Amino acid sequence: MKTLKGYTKQPLGFTRKMVIASIAGNKKNAIHCVTKIDVTRARIFHKEHLNKTGEKLSFTGFIIKCFAQTIEEFPEMNSFIRRNKLVLLEDINISVLVEREIDGKKVPEPLGLKKVQGKSVKQISDEIREAQNNSGNEIGNLTGSTWINLIPGFLLKTFIRIADRNIKMAIRYGKIAVTAVGMFSNSASWFIPHGTATVLLTIGSITKENFLSEDGSVESKEMLHLTASFDHEIIDGAPAARFMARFEEILSMSQLAN
Repeated sequence: MKTLKGYTKQPLGFTRKMVIASIAGNKKNAIHCVTKIDVTRARIFHKEHLNKTGEKLSFTGFIIKCFAQTIEEFPEMNSFIRRNKLVLLEDINISVLVEREIDGKKVPEPLGLKKVQGKSVKQISDEIREAQNNSGNEIGNLTGSTWINLIPGFLLKTFIRIADRNIKMAIRYGKIAVTAVGMFSNSASWFIPHGTATVLLTIGSITKENFLSEDGSVESKEMLHLTASFDHEIIDGAPAARFMARFEEILSMSQLAN
């Protein structure tokens, strides 16, 4: 409906204020790796597992599990800098951005997955789905941190800057993050993210592509589009490349039910 002024105004929600504060307070230089990985084998196991057990596991959960396994082999990725010292975290806690409904609106909220290195794909899948169906009507319900809504908007940037270097916050929420946006696109899509994590994985779309095999026949493969972002203060290009090579190997060869 048009107005006489020719425009309308809407108040910014708390989530949007958090995003703005995060962007304003983040001065990190990131290395981005934009790639696509053959997940045909993993997708076949996914379908076979569903047909055999009737249990639908989250493919995002599978990716997170493979990601955690790779992090285990590269422990320097699970770290952050505090007071000119590198702090290496022992457990692999991963912050996963989950979209859920609050007051009739779709809102992204971080879910902290604890000790992912010891969890199965099913356990990770169950935690993500439980978070998506959470009926709490406040930001922070997923992590028991509803107190965050009490922080005045003008202090959010300061809070995020302090929390980013806080050891207790790092242990609780992790310095590894994953966000999945590919389910909203049917075409080949990559996304360049923004965040304060040491390693941030952005899951894009999965598309079918045709490749010419060695015998000259055409083979259809399912390709996953990914962007991995590394904090350049901690991780250089060569270690990031080795990490991604190993992650691709694990992701393309692993079975979903592991």
